[in-house]
Amino acid sequence: MTPDTRAFLDRAAAEAIKASHPFPQMAAAEAALESDYGTSELARDGLNLFGMKQHTHPIFQTLNLPTHEGTPGHPDWKEISASFVRYPDWASCFADRLATLRRLAPVYPHYAAALAARTAEDYVTEVSRTWSTDQTRATHVIAIYQKYTQQENES
Repeated sequence: MTPDTRAFLDRAAAEAIKASHPFPQMAAAEAALESDYGTSELARDGLNLFGMKQHTHPIFQTLNLPTHEGTPGHPDWKEISASFVRYPDWASCFADRLATLRRLAPVYPHYAAALAARTAEDYVTEVSRTWSTDQTRATHVIAIYQKYTQQENES
């Protein structure tokens, strides 16, 4: 883990703690994967670390960017323009992401299971079932989390 990726994870975990996230280090690992450690265009220009699409009733500004939808390698995989949330800061991003999971938990059972999870690994496994079309998302997030927490425990 580089000093830059470590600094990103530390900052993201601190913001997740402020948002009262039940698993702040795992949320930081999710943000790292979703935003390429804060270097994606969406993260840089919109302070959006999770690929949050704009809400039906926007609270924050909108940023329109191209994205890919569908399943990679399948005929339905296509580039579209999508409306994403542009946050004023990371704290707002983490708080909105958690509020979205809570709001949608009655509709998406995996979000409810994630919020009720006893471990960080169970949380991300459940959230990833609905959050992403990438079936390996949870595995990737857990790998980041393990590197992060292993280094933290060695410090």
